[in-house]
Amino acid sequence: MSKVVTDSTREGPGLGAPNVAGAGVEGKTPGQLFWRRFRRDKVALVGLFLIGVMIFAALSAGFFAKNVVHHNDVNKFYFEMLDEYGLPKAPNAQFWFGADPAGRDLFLQVLYGARTSLIVAFFATGIEVMIGVAFGVMAGFFRGKVDTFISRMMDVVLSLPVLLLALGLVSACGLDPNGCLGGLIKPGLLLVSYVIGLFSWPYLARIVRGQVLSLREKEFVESARSMGAGNVRIMFKEILPNLIAPIVVYTTLLIPANILFEAALSYLGIGVPITTPSWGRLLSDSSHIFDVAWWTMLYPGLFLLITTLAFNLVGDGLRDALDPRGQPATYGRKRGRERKEEAKEADSELASAAVLVGERGSSMSDLTDGTNEGGSA
Repeated sequence: MSKVVTDSTREGPGLGAPNVAGAGVEGKTPGQLFWRRFRRDKVALVGLFLIGVMIFAALSAGFFAKNVVHHNDVNKFYFEMLDEYGLPKAPNAQFWFGADPAGRDLFLQVLYGARTSLIVAFFATGIEVMIGVAFGVMAGFFRGKVDTFISRMMDVVLSLPVLLLALGLVSACGLDPNGCLGGLIKPGLLLVSYVIGLFSWPYLARIVRGQVLSLREKEFVESARSMGAGNVRIMFKEILPNLIAPIVVYTTLLIPANILFEAALSYLGIGVPITTPSWGRLLSDSSHIFDVAWWTMLYPGLFLLITTLAFNLVGDGLRDALDPRGQPATYGRKRGRERKEEAKEADSELASAAVLVGERGSSMSDLTDGTNEGGSA
């Protein structure tokens, strides 16, 4: 009796045993796993959307000024928006947020203030990340005297009264239009960014140092060293890529802190120049009239609150997505829901695999019956 062999019988070692594992399991890259965890955090997605709205508002401030509200000059005084007592008038069709205490368009002041806050925050955060990562990697990798020197330097910077030093430096460099250090540092956005960045980098440096102390003892570092890799290559090619996750998470938490720092300096009157709109200065100017002109404090404060809250929400979402094992206990319910969803997905994959096995089994039984009938004939 001859045996009929078809493609459906070539399944593996056993007759009719399909490759179920290959049919039901799909590999995912680290980026896909990260996005899968991050998109489940709806609050973080809302924060990401709000950040996008703020960036769009900051970039399109000039467009709104020329084509929407038709107030080209952000610092123009509109005396018709002041009453007989010199107080600003409430929002209307032409002035959506009303007027500030000086009679300027508060809507444009808030939009341009978003640009100021984001520029200072991103630039200051960039300074902090570059200095903090460089010193943190060197301290954790070389250890010994290098670690001791950098650690003591971080202790000195952390012990300085940052607010008082910022007040002194910004005031000293802001008095002269040419700036200080021979015109190297001029008053403006860069001066505030330098002050914030140069006094805040030790926080990130300590986090990076602790991570590098752990990573330098891993097997892949010893393997790279045994293959002749130098210290610079090991630091920047082997260790630094493994620090991306904590650096990204902490960076998103530094940005709102820097926004609040710039607002505090502007509130005290020593931040950006008076001709540059700033949320902190708007809050300072409205502090003595907010009881009769509530909008002058509401809109700048609301935009400041939404921006800082959005960055914090995104930072928490990135932390949970990049390091799911380090989630706090308060996220237990959310993790429980995620496990249930993962279990449902696994059940659906097993069900589809079982259906596939059943179909192939039925086809094999039909084939066997046909073979038997042919042999009997």
